[in-house]
Formats: sequence, structure tokens, C-alpha cells
Amino acid sequence: MVISWLAIRYKTGGKMKRRTTVLLLAILCAGATLCLADDANMGTWKLNEAKSKIPAGASKNTTVVYAMAGDNIKATIDGVDGKGSPMHSEWIGKFDGKDYPVTGDPASDMRAIKKVNDLTFDLTVKKNGKVTATGQIVRAADGKSRTVTSHATDAAGNKVETVAVYDKQ
Repeated sequence: MVISWLAIRYKTGGKMKRRTTVLLLAILCAGATLCLADDANMGTWKLNEAKSKIPAGASKNTTVVYAMAGDNIKATIDGVDGKGSPMHSEWIGKFDGKDYPVTGDPASDMRAIKKVNDLTFDLTVKKNGKVTATGQIVRAADGKSRTVTSHATDAAGNKVETVAVYDKQ
């Protein structure tokens, strides 16, 4: 709209001062920058164990990093398994609810994350085509923390709920 107004002003012979033109272009650039700003979900998230409720013997994702990888999102997850051994896995996909492969996680080979709204995401984890866990990721409105609530079945067939709270770094 502003660009067409500028074109009309110049086409009709109206004189526009250079300062006004520069100001309008600066406003346009600022608006474009805001529109293209980073997604608040991107970045490094560290587990806050004091606020989390993780059952004994359950694995813990201590650091989760979300970064853009072209048109996709890359999640790099580091933590420890139920025995305390280090774990590292990666997922590259979109927040569109479709299955995307997971590498490095012995408990899953596919993961789907679906954006419900700006703050909430649904999570489905699969192994060999079977759902092994479901959950929800809820980011705080201030963007400083997020809570991942997951429901899974352990090796003994028991239902396990984990609530992991992460702080943005």
C-alpha cells in the first residue's frame, strides 16, 4: 500500500522529500524484519530438574536445541538414559504432525510434532510403526520456559507420566 502510494506520488509529479522517502523505507524494513523474526521455539532449552517430575529410572533430555535447517526444523537432544548413560538423538522435520525420522534414539525411530497454536504442540513418538509415547509441549507466554508432559509405557508395561520443565538459554 505504501509502495503504491509512493508510485502514485512520483507518477503524478508530486515532490517528496528525501527524508520522508528514507523514513518510509526504514519503516518498511522494520516491518519486514519483525515479520521474519525468529520463532520463539528456536534456541537452546535446558532441563530444570527442580521443577520437573521425572520418575526414577526414566530417561532425561537435559538439553534440547531447535534450529532451522533450510525449510525444516532440526532438534538436537542430549541427555541420559534410565541407567545414567549418555544419549544423543536428532530429528529433522516440521511442526505439521507428520512422522519424521529420529536418529540415535533406541526407543524411537519416528517423531511427529504438530503445532496446535503459538504456545502448544502435540507430540507423538513411534518405534516400528507403533506409538510408544504421546505428549504435549507448552511454551510459557513470556518465552522463557516450556513444559513437556509425556505419557509412555515402560518396558514392564507400566504407564509412566513425565513432566519436564525447560528454561530457555
